[in-house]
Amino acid sequence: MIYYRLGEKILFSKVKYDDLELIGEDIAKDNEGKLYFLNKIDPYNSRRSFCVSDPSLLYLEEEGINLLQKSDMVKETVPRWIVDKIEAREVTSINTEYVNWKDLLNHSPPKRWRINVFGLGDVGGSLVTGLRLMGGDCISEIGVYDRNENVKTRWILEANQILSTWDDSIYPKVKGINQEELFDCDMFVFCASIGVPPVGESVGDVRMAQFQGNSKLLRTYGRMAREEGFKGIFAVVSDPVDLLCKSLLIDSNRNKIGELDWRGLAPEQIRGYGLGVMHARAAYYAGLSSETSHYLREGRAYGPHGEGLIIADSIENYREDISHFLTKKAKEANLQVRSLGFKPYVAPALSSGTLSLIGTVKGKWHYSATYMGGVFMGSKNRLTSSGVEIERLVLPEPLFASLQETYRNLRGII
Repeated sequence: MIYYRLGEKILFSKVKYDDLELIGEDIAKDNEGKLYFLNKIDPYNSRRSFCVSDPSLLYLEEEGINLLQKSDMVKETVPRWIVDKIEAREVTSINTEYVNWKDLLNHSPPKRWRINVFGLGDVGGSLVTGLRLMGGDCISEIGVYDRNENVKTRWILEANQILSTWDDSIYPKVKGINQEELFDCDMFVFCASIGVPPVGESVGDVRMAQFQGNSKLLRTYGRMAREEGFKGIFAVVSDPVDLLCKSLLIDSNRNKIGELDWRGLAPEQIRGYGLGVMHARAAYYAGLSSETSHYLREGRAYGPHGEGLIIADSIENYREDISHFLTKKAKEANLQVRSLGFKPYVAPALSSGTLSLIGTVKGKWHYSATYMGGVFMGSKNRLTSSGVEIERLVLPEPLFASLQETYRNLRGII
């Protein structure tokens, strides 16, 4: 390893950087703060930064579905003091191929977040309700915006009138914002949607029916985030989250002549929130039978909110028949609600939206889609002070093969 100092920060790498101050390992070892590991990987296929959760991640040559598979393979001995830092989640990997990589050295998540929500329809309104009720200890304020002024005013009035009686609960203030204030926040939540199929219309995968319209709408706000130099989290709740996240990444990183210059949103700033409800749906159906109830303790959900979803009934005792059954039930749950004459928005707004967003800002494990080598892939992860940490497990071969197929299919779409 080669050790460097930049200002008050200590960095290390396997790569030689002539423009950084070289220091000895003894000086680096005395540092009590975080460490920054520098690498060079093509930005299109890698994140700008992430949390180094095990030593093998120091030797990544490419990022992809392999990020889900636990690996103990280390090409050379990592000093014990660095391993201790890794185990304490005090090492951030930074890709210096991004022109603005140095910005990360002085960035950390806020203690209480300012969250702005755009789109106050069924999902957005329910999501704001949940944030108002549950976010008092981690959210300082909620900004709401809708292109319909009356809708915005309605939610300012209604949400601020959600209040318990005679207790010490804290409720974040809900305030109206205009379009120019959308990115004056720590997290921007995109809930706007175009082309939601009406109840009664025969559709296969509803989320794919929404992609064309939603991606065009999202493009405007991706470019706006770029122009504003937005440093926070851009949370995509509108469907299909995985594909919209990818289109957002590309659109926000194109300059005025259409070239990718990677001066827009970094991959780790973009997160898709759709998998939480698929886990919740699988858990509901699993809980109906003793033969499947072990999913609640042992199972995992992966992939997109729709076609390509993978519900694994158990990691250690994986059974394909039960996993396929739970996957099918989770995928079709929304169609069952639609067949009753209702839009299936309550569980998505709260499970994928409110609860997963709060999990993110609190640094807790939750389900969301993050960037894995060109694909936004849903999995269990958390946002630490050192960056995104994706849960890595020893995955059964049949399960990993299914994950690879979903990954290839998603990459082939956009």
